[in-house]
Amino acid sequence: MIDLHTHSLFSDGTLLPSELVYRAKVRGYDTIAVTDHGDFSNIDFVIPRLKQVAKELTAQYGILVIPGVEITYVPPKLISKAVRLARLHGAKIIVIHGETPAETVPAGTNLAGILSGADIIAHPGYITEEEVALAKKNNVCLEITARNGHNKTNPHVAALAKKLHANLVLNTDTHEPEDLFTKEKADKILEISGLTKKDYDTMLLNSHKLTERRK
Repeated sequence: MIDLHTHSLFSDGTLLPSELVYRAKVRGYDTIAVTDHGDFSNIDFVIPRLKQVAKELTAQYGILVIPGVEITYVPPKLISKAVRLARLHGAKIIVIHGETPAETVPAGTNLAGILSGADIIAHPGYITEEEVALAKKNNVCLEITARNGHNKTNPHVAALAKKLHANLVLNTDTHEPEDLFTKEKADKILEISGLTKKDYDTMLLNSHKLTERRK
């Protein structure tokens, strides 16, 4: 399994990166990105530390650990700047905290994230058809999420992405140990989202391609 959106206690997760990674390994993961919440106040602090520990944990635990960040609540006009800064500090996977209806995310975040050079728009809510088309054009992945609240709009995201042939990925947005994937959990999310086993295989391939592209 592969998961490109998780959180440690460097932001609002409950686990140290080491424990998060090892628990994922035990669950059968082969790849995990640690993407703690970031803005201009902490990008230069969090990402270098995740980069250092990712290398060590990959070597010790035999699971590919990718240092990343979830750009969160950054004003849309500054998202591109935040993405560039995150890349400069070593983020390999950049997730944008999308316009989920479960939170009061600034309007325009989805579009700014798609145009910013980020990799994934997390829980993009009621994303528009025009934005999905731009995501396809810019090779930005849209997230189907396992996280409660955010996953309300998974069917909407999945239907538009399939209609326009945009790339989807399946992530957990893990904050607690029990958030990590199991096969049963993945199957349930697929069913609720109107997706098939074939779609899941494509999403896994999209995630792996993304990690290869960002090496």
